[in-house]
Amino acid sequence: MSALAAEAGRWRDEAAARRAVQDMAGADAAITRAAALAPDDRLIAFLLAQSRYELGLPAAALFARAAQLWPDNPDVIRNRALALAGEGAREAAEAVLEQALEQAPDWLEGQRILASLRWTGGDAAGFDRGFARACANRPDSPGLWLGWFSTLAQLRDWARAGEVIARAIARLGETRQLAVARAFLASESGDLPQADALLAALAGPDDAFLALCRIRQHLRCARPEAAEPLALSLLHGPAAGQAWPYLSTCWRLLGDARAAWLDGDPLLAGTREIGLSAAELAELATVLRGLHTARAPYAEQSVRLGTQTDRSVLLRHEPILATARSALMAAMADFVAVLPPAPAPLPGLPPHPLLAGPRAGLRIAGSWSVRLGPGGFNVVHSHPAGWLSSACYIALPDAAEAGPGQAGWLQLGAPPPELGLPLAPLRVIEPRVGMLAIFPSTMWHGTVPFARGERLNIAFDVVPAGR
Repeated sequence: MSALAAEAGRWRDEAAARRAVQDMAGADAAITRAAALAPDDRLIAFLLAQSRYELGLPAAALFARAAQLWPDNPDVIRNRALALAGEGAREAAEAVLEQALEQAPDWLEGQRILASLRWTGGDAAGFDRGFARACANRPDSPGLWLGWFSTLAQLRDWARAGEVIARAIARLGETRQLAVARAFLASESGDLPQADALLAALAGPDDAFLALCRIRQHLRCARPEAAEPLALSLLHGPAAGQAWPYLSTCWRLLGDARAAWLDGDPLLAGTREIGLSAAELAELATVLRGLHTARAPYAEQSVRLGTQTDRSVLLRHEPILATARSALMAAMADFVAVLPPAPAPLPGLPPHPLLAGPRAGLRIAGSWSVRLGPGGFNVVHSHPAGWLSSACYIALPDAAEAGPGQAGWLQLGAPPPELGLPLAPLRVIEPRVGMLAIFPSTMWHGTVPFARGERLNIAFDVVPAGR
């Protein structure tokens, strides 16, 4: 069994699988052979179910088998519920999570996923009742209170988020974590004087979350000179990907030439045609529409008035998606091939986040599809875990449906509008069916709402080998 164990060890978690495997079908065949040799091996049973799930094949029954062999593994429970939901059995998915949470109500990931399933299933009124019940039963658990708060804050339901924090403070006292949550809430909900006071009262070293909260507050208050050193302090740690777009914003506001060093002059963004035929694009659109089964977008994602798929769409089994993947990666490689050389490092800064370091061996770090309806858009955001990001347009409203001006267009470089900053986009890209827009993952990007019709795309991030 040593060779079998070694093979299984390469699949110990989903992230490792995505890093190691480009041919999911071939990997699934290997795991299937392993399962035939060791049908009662709990790890292999789990990995077989996970492989089928990633391929977009029926997997709920396989996860149920894995759960029999490995009943105390929360990853098995979580993914069984996700597979059930993906196969249209949302009530059964919720029941799996509810049963697990009866035994472990402070399993935060389970609570978050249960709330997310209910929200995306259309239960806007009671999606968070699992958190409410858990906090009532275990009121001395700060993690549950903060998890509930975060779930509401992601939806920008500031009133209810404030009620949760007030109840937590009444029970636990104002711990540092709850004080940070109060400061975040004040800033994001627009009470800037209170946010300034609460942030000033928070002594001691900042973690990345609090530093980013201070950065956003300073920018809201037109203090880029105060935000910049905080963003610089994050560049040598795990939050660097989140700090770069704020630095771009600070430098542009301050008239600092380092903005051009970071964003490029000309801008480090472009477009490519992916070369699929009209028939292939139509087939791809049909497949993608079938994957958009949720009734509402995920709270933590950028989609508004639309939906986003729930797993890496370019890992799925459908032949047209394999064709699309090859075309998309070829277009991405063509873009990378003409990137300029790395600029000279600047004093006090790490190497350029896009242009320095390796560029070969591109792999997909995440892929998804977004389907927007009338009035839909993506809020401004960035992708801290990526290197290059992209959006490929599969179906679009015609000009009369979209509306006047730049309705439905992609904006690059403009900071989040809630910060209230006087910065225009660095570039605006008009989408076309069959076109891939490419830009640094550290760059702010969002879309303009459109009036009518459908906007359907595939988006993905890539990173080079060695990053």
